[in-house]
Formats: sequence, structure tokens, C-alpha cells
Amino acid sequence: MPAVVDEDRCDGCGECVDECPTGAIELNDVAHVDPDICDDCGLCVDVCPNEAIRIE
Repeated sequence: MPAVVDEDRCDGCGECVDECPTGAIELNDVAHVDPDICDDCGLCVDVCPNEAIRIE
């Protein structure tokens, strides 16, 4: 399953965007994950300072 962003916890810092090796995460006001590109590596989960991302 792809990464999922809790929009209430995401502050738009961009750490996950910089860390994502596949470019699956875009940042508008908050992070959004493209499930077709996400490879479930979990790197975004590890770098998120707000614990706003999880792998389901």
C-alpha cells in the first residue's frame, strides 16, 4: 500500500518530498502522495517531523 498523509498533521515542510526516491510526493499546502508512483519504501515516514505519514 502507498504512503498516506494525515493532512491535519502535515505542516508542508517538504522533508518527505526531498527524501522520496521516486518523486511520488508533491507539496501544495500539504504533502500528497501519488499511489501509482509510491513504492512503499517508507523513507518519507522516517523523515516526517510531525509523524503525518504512514504506510497502510
